[in-house]
Amino acid sequence: MSIRQKSLPTDRSTASEREVFVGWRRTTAMSLPEFPPGWRVWNEEPEGRVILAYRPDVFDSDAFPAACLPTIYVTNGSSQRRPGAGSVQTDHWQVKLFLEPEIEATTTRYDDRAAALNGAVETAHQFVDGEIAYRDCYQIPRETYFEKLDELVGSHD
Repeated sequence: MSIRQKSLPTDRSTASEREVFVGWRRTTAMSLPEFPPGWRVWNEEPEGRVILAYRPDVFDSDAFPAACLPTIYVTNGSSQRRPGAGSVQTDHWQVKLFLEPEIEATTTRYDDRAAALNGAVETAHQFVDGEIAYRDCYQIPRETYFEKLDELVGSHD
């Protein structure tokens, strides 16, 4: 089933209408701070990992490959790149912005979940304000994707 088939909120949603998509059911996000326009809570584990997605209404796998959905992960899982390493909890939290599964734009480390959530808000703001040089993350550019990101975020390279 594609992302498009899920009933996703549009940018006209307010903070009180924010929803967390957990599997195929929805629950209201109560413990999270407000994120900047365009960012949606995709998944929230109680006291655990949080996944945010940017503009799932645009990067919906029809116009762009599904992997092109910009995503922020808030996790205390291991950062090692071996199978299952992410499920091993650590004593610190990380906020990672991915442009695609293998294209990591930023990583920041925090002492606890609350600080990491605030860091995720800051990362999301930096992204929508055009402060993250996403083009620099690619060896082989995706020009159509970059053009759409340029259109959606604050600054342009």
